[in-house]
Amino acid sequence: MPTDQSLFSNTPQAITLSALNNRIADAVNADPGLHRQWVTAETSDVRVSRGHCYLELIEKDDKEQTVARLGAVIWASTYAGLAARFKAVTGQDFASGMKVMVCMTVNFHGQYGIKAVIGDINPEFTLGDMARLRKEIIDKLTKEGIIDNNKRLPWATVPQRVAVISSATAAGYGDFMNQLDNNAYGLKFYTHLFTAVLQGNNTVPSVLEALKKVASLHEHFDCLVIIRGGGATSELNSFDNYDLARAVALFPIPVIVGIGHERDTTVLDYVAAMRVKTPTAAAEFLIGQGINALARLDELRNLVINNARDILGREREHISYYTSLIPATAQRIVSTAHTRLDNYLETIPMAATSIIKAQNTRLDHSVELIKSAVTQSLATAQLRLQSLDDKVTLLSPRNILNRGYSLTMRGGKFVTEASQLNPGDVITTFFKDGKATTQVGAIKLDKQ
Repeated sequence: MPTDQSLFSNTPQAITLSALNNRIADAVNADPGLHRQWVTAETSDVRVSRGHCYLELIEKDDKEQTVARLGAVIWASTYAGLAARFKAVTGQDFASGMKVMVCMTVNFHGQYGIKAVIGDINPEFTLGDMARLRKEIIDKLTKEGIIDNNKRLPWATVPQRVAVISSATAAGYGDFMNQLDNNAYGLKFYTHLFTAVLQGNNTVPSVLEALKKVASLHEHFDCLVIIRGGGATSELNSFDNYDLARAVALFPIPVIVGIGHERDTTVLDYVAAMRVKTPTAAAEFLIGQGINALARLDELRNLVINNARDILGREREHISYYTSLIPATAQRIVSTAHTRLDNYLETIPMAATSIIKAQNTRLDHSVELIKSAVTQSLATAQLRLQSLDDKVTLLSPRNILNRGYSLTMRGGKFVTEASQLNPGDVITTFFKDGKATTQVGAIKLDKQ
């Protein structure tokens, strides 16, 4: 039978985990390529505890998928100086989501595992990456031909109806409103706040939603103000965003941007109609527009007053000139009138004689016409009278009786019909050679 030793003769020789970690530590810590190596990466999960800065360095592909990850630390003795220099150069605090170039040494500890210790940072690399991102957005907007669209929009003479995108509790918004409401010139502004988040991960969607609301009501406003008070410069990274910049560039009314400090610049500053350094400066700009309008009104008022004075002065001179001419002109008119009157007086006798002679001629002519008309009228009347006389003679009762007719009368009235008589009436009948008186007996009427 085989011995116990022979039963395990093929068992591999194993080492302890700590021994393996020691070998890894020896390999890693001895590799010169892992000491003070400059590496480019993106920061993630940056946090500071007891002065030490703990973070992860990640690398993403074109699809924004993480392809590498490494834990890192900046010890407190180093971090304070590096953070101060980083902010002085970039204007931002060292934070997550930044492209960085760091000098680090990779250590492996048997108990705590692998750890990258960062000993230096190149802030110019981060600054360059920020500028590169901003330039890419600006170049894209320029290529699309919309980079200056908002700048070209006309301003209202006095922009008094103001839409505001800000946080309701932000100190910058309070400063802005206080400056507008208490301006020394008594200018009245009408504002409406569209609340939005202006820091953190929700900045872009929140501001885009507010822009959409204002755009739907843009006819009621003269301009839009996007303001944010002081704070960490790193919080402004969200405003270097293509979608936000495009929305502002295409906004239908002029946009004023005041979301940082004097030294801070974002893409929105390049596309907005007006960039100011602070919310208070935004209010001062609007007040300045009102002051300019008041100044123009004063200029117009003075111009009107001066023109009116000039016109009145010229008219006074004209009046004085014409007033001085009145006596001589009146004298000339009176003299001319006297001359014309004398001429009329001289011509009156001749004119009267001529008129009388003409009227006498017309009168003589009228008399002749009257005589002729009277003669003709008398002749006509005589002819009519003769005709009537002939008719009277012809129709006289005597001529009627001479033609063989008779006339009957009752009570002095002629009887022309039998129905006018009654039996017993006394009638007188006239004949050519006399008359007869009879009494009516029976009366017989002809049937019609």
